[in-house]
This record gives sequence, structure tokens and C-alpha cells, in this order.
Amino acid sequence: MSSSTPPLRIGTRASDLALTQTRTVAAALGAASGREVELVRIRTEGDRSTASLSTLGGTGVFAAALREALLAGECDVAVHSLKDLPTAPVAGLSIGAFPSREDHRDVLCAREGWTLVDLPPGARVGTGSPRRAAQLRLARPDIEVVDIRGNVGTRLGRVGADLDAVVLAAAGLTRLGLLEHVTDTLEVDVMIPAPGQGALAVECRTDDLHDGELGTWMRRIDDVPTRLTVLAERAVLRTLEAGCTAPVAAHAEIVPGEGSTPTRLELHTGVFDPAGTRSVVGTAVEEMDGLPDVVEARGVAIQQDVFFSLAVELGVSAAEQLLDDGAAEVAGLRPRGPALDVEEPDGAGRTAGSAGPVA
Repeated sequence: MSSSTPPLRIGTRASDLALTQTRTVAAALGAASGREVELVRIRTEGDRSTASLSTLGGTGVFAAALREALLAGECDVAVHSLKDLPTAPVAGLSIGAFPSREDHRDVLCAREGWTLVDLPPGARVGTGSPRRAAQLRLARPDIEVVDIRGNVGTRLGRVGADLDAVVLAAAGLTRLGLLEHVTDTLEVDVMIPAPGQGALAVECRTDDLHDGELGTWMRRIDDVPTRLTVLAERAVLRTLEAGCTAPVAAHAEIVPGEGSTPTRLELHTGVFDPAGTRSVVGTAVEEMDGLPDVVEARGVAIQQDVFFSLAVELGVSAAEQLLDDGAAEVAGLRPRGPALDVEEPDGAGRTAGSAGPVA
């Protein structure tokens, strides 16, 4: 590498978790490009305020400043927690890569080693997520759910003080090396995760993605199974026109074929009354005929585009079924109207006919 070649600048929030996950992406991009990398720390409104996320406009406040920095040329790429990234595209920006996903599940961290079932009546359980709060209330209507903010360490520090437990994402604890605090892993049949939970999104300027070397480097770190599943999950969120903090859940998984049964994509969805009194849940399945049992783990091949389109269509149809089943009334969403123009992604992570991704 020439000494005159500038480093690849990677925008990130400054929290411990954001820096940890960004360093993982930086290492991968450095290896893919042969370039030095430089982290550019961006302070967001969500980091500056201690108010509830719902009053700040949702988790999109974490992404806004990073996107502004990208558009202003202050960094070359930005790393987001995908579950915090709004689904609405931003003109001039595209998601270039979804690196391999971490654990998608939610976990309970409780004093006395308690599981969700073990928690005594009246136990105080902290979470800042309306989705988690609603599902906690459905599973255990006899506990008190407490709205909390703060980084992972702050939340864990409250267990045994003013809280009996907190619910966090397994992915964050894994990345920070804090899994010893987990007392119960909440499977999808207990708590459906947020769309994109456990996944990262690497965003860049659209022109850079398609007109330069960056697109090649992005394809080298892109994980096809992750892209396939998160496209379906985020299509649910977008079709429902719900924000990142809405009590909406979606998790997709690739189920390998066996014998005469083809490989399929299974999508579990849920919409919840914030008070935890009602829910609408569903499971949708799309056969992926021709998708190998072990999907190509790196790079985006043209022949895989059809599967990405099928994943988006599955998410759209699953969301429409939720609306038909009363999800709008349950969660205060907009009722079903004319079909949204949900674009299909092309092989480079960009949506056809659009400056930004469906993802």
C-alpha cells in the first residue's frame, strides 16, 4: 500500500458496544481492501440525551448523525446496529454489506440466577424497548416492567440495586464479552426479536458503492444468509410503516432442505399492544427451491438476486397478513391502505430504481 493512500474512514458511535462492533467491521474491511482504517467517532442525539427513546423519535436518532457525516464526507462508511436503522432510504446512501450476524435472541440478566419463569411476582425488570416490554407483560403479567436507558454496563449495574433483572440483546453481550451475566436465553417462541437484531449494516455513499473499489470490498465482507434473512424482517417493518421502537417483532431463518423437502425461509412475526394485553403473531414460509443447503457465505452472486426478491416479498406478505388480522388496532399502526412500492434489492445491496436500499 502506498504511503500516500489515505486510510478508509469508518464512522461509528462512541459507545463501548458501537466501538467493539465497528472494530470487527474495520478489521474485515482492512483485510478486504488492503487499506489502513481509521475510526471516526460521531456523537448522536441518542447518546447526548437520557430521555426515553420513544420521546426522541425512536432509535433512528442513533443513525441520523452517522448518515449526516457520510453525506458530508466526514467518513467513507458508517457502521450501524441494524435494528436501530430506519427502513426509509436516504437519497445518496446505500447499505453495502451485512456482515455475518451474531446471536439474534434476547436474554434475561437477573439476580439470584433467576430465569423468566423463576422471577417472583412483583419483580422489577428493566428494558428500554416497547417490543420487549410488551412481550414481558404477555409472558409474565405479574411482574413490573421498568423503562430504562443507558449503556450495557449501566443497565447491568442496576440489577440487584433498584432492579431484579434487565432484558438485553444477546449479540451486544457476546460482542462485549459479558455473557456471564445471562441467566436465561429467551427463544423465539418466548420473545420474538426485533427486525435485524444481532446484525450490523455497513452504509456508504451510493456513488462510491457502484463506481469505485468500495463495492468490491463490501461484497467481500457481505454475508448472504444474513442479507437474505434481514431483508425479509425489515420488509415487515417497512410495510407496517412502523418505527424501530414500535412493538413489532420479526425473525427469519433459513431451514435447510432434507430429502424431498426444499430449503425454505421461515419468518416469525409479531405485533403487540404496548400494555401487553393483546398480540397478533404469525409464521410465513417461502420455499427457496434451488438455494443450496449451505448458502455462499461471502459475496453476492447475480443468481442469488431472485432469492433476495423472494425474501422481500415474504416480508411484505407477512406484514399484510398481520394487518388483515388486526395488527393496526393492536399496536396503534396505520391501517392497511394501498400496497407500498417496496423495491427489490439488486445484487450490490442497492434497490432497483432507487438511491437507497429496502434493507
